[in-house]
Parts: sequence; C-alpha cells; structure tokens
Amino acid sequence: MRGNIYLYIIVMALVTYAVRALPLTLIRKRITSRYIQSFLYYVPYATLAAMTFPAILYSTGSMASAAAGFAAALLLAYKNKSLIVVAFGACAVSFLFSLI
Repeated sequence: MRGNIYLYIIVMALVTYAVRALPLTLIRKRITSRYIQSFLYYVPYATLAAMTFPAILYSTGSMASAAAGFAAALLLAYKNKSLIVVAFGACAVSFLFSLI
C-alpha cells in the first residue's frame, strides 16, 4: 500500500470539492418537489445519527451500560431537557449501570 501520499490528498480534495460544487453548478432553480425537499431536510439528521449511534454502543466497556445511557438520553431528550442535562444524565446512568 505504498504510494504517493500527495496524490492521495489531491484526489481526496478533488472528490470532496466535486461533491460540494456539483449541486451548486447543476441545480440552478429552486427545488419544488415536496419529496426531494423533505428528503434533503432530513439528510443531516440521518447522517449524524448514522455516525453517532455506533460510537454510542461501543463507548463503554460493556454494551449494556452504553445501551442504558442511550436509553436515558432518549428519555431525557423526549422530555425536552437541555443538551447539557441529557449529556450528564446519560453519562451518570451509564456510569452507575457499569458499577452494578
């Protein structure tokens, strides 16, 4: 797997730029399709969840304590608590569950 690291960086930069620049250059008109608008509305949330959820389950020594902390975070977020309360609550539940 030896190669020119600068070539890899240039290719990565070009691909990243292309993914961000192509929609701006190809789509000039306002998107009127309700389906596409709703799809694009939820893409950031789905991406964040897909990146965060596996990290949550493997963040502690046991999956059970991680799942307990995740459940606590879901419950606190559902009750409209602030982000800091949700984070501290999830950490506390996960820690207490790991002690048991």
